[in-house]
Amino acid sequence: MHRSAPRLTRILACAAVPVMLVVAGCSSDGDTKDSGSASSSPEATKTEPSVEPAKFAQLPDPCKSIGQKTISSLVPEAKPKGGTSAKSSDTSHRAGCSWNGLDDKGLKGSQYHWLDVGFTRFDSDQTLGSGAERAQQEFAKQVTKAKAAEGAKKVAEAPVTGIGEQASKITYDLTKTGEDFKYATVVARTGNVVVTLTYNGAGYAGAKAPSADDILKGAEKAAKEAVAAVAAGDANQDAPSKTAKADASGKPDASDKADGKTESKESGKSLAPSEEPSDKKAN
Repeated sequence: MHRSAPRLTRILACAAVPVMLVVAGCSSDGDTKDSGSASSSPEATKTEPSVEPAKFAQLPDPCKSIGQKTISSLVPEAKPKGGTSAKSSDTSHRAGCSWNGLDDKGLKGSQYHWLDVGFTRFDSDQTLGSGAERAQQEFAKQVTKAKAAEGAKKVAEAPVTGIGEQASKITYDLTKTGEDFKYATVVARTGNVVVTLTYNGAGYAGAKAPSADDILKGAEKAAKEAVAAVAAGDANQDAPSKTAKADASGKPDASDKADGKTESKESGKSLAPSEEPSDKKAN
């Protein structure tokens, strides 16, 4: 009896070996099949979603973005009347124009005014984001920059309605050339374009400085026209191509819609406003 026990143990152990091998073999086959099916699954391939196409493909002529009647009202005796274009290496992405004039009232003194408008447009980019998103970032930068004007006093900021998709107004006082200037900057965004407009004025030779309310109203009026010019300029650019396609086929071409393709990657740097005239010009 004692000798048969070890023998029985050996028999049971040997009988268990084939069972373990079979189980291991099944598990191995199962893992291989599962692995193969997972790698071939369509869900394993992921694609990045495309960014929203840019709304505007170009910028308006900045010196024509504000009506001549408005220019004459805000900057009397502006020289030149057509404005001075800002320097830019790529006017399809950055452009600007400025006007300044000294309205001589004789013994009552003189009124000086300066108006500057700048446009910055952003293309949609798969890496950097949509044109609208990039414009929102530029909008915030321009607001911060206006509030941080060197020497500014009584700085105030508030949102503005009715000008583009979002807009803010920044007002402040600034003393220079021995006179007190009233400043108003309106920063607005429409689609993928940011418009930054600054208007200021001062009285010389005993004339009173313009009121802060008048300066702000003038800035808002001009900014509204500049924003409207963005959409109008883009529509005018598309009109000839649409007419030609309609004449050729009798039907408008469906490809007229913006395709959102990125033409170039821009750094998004804002256009520096033109320098204001020196004391000699103002006096």
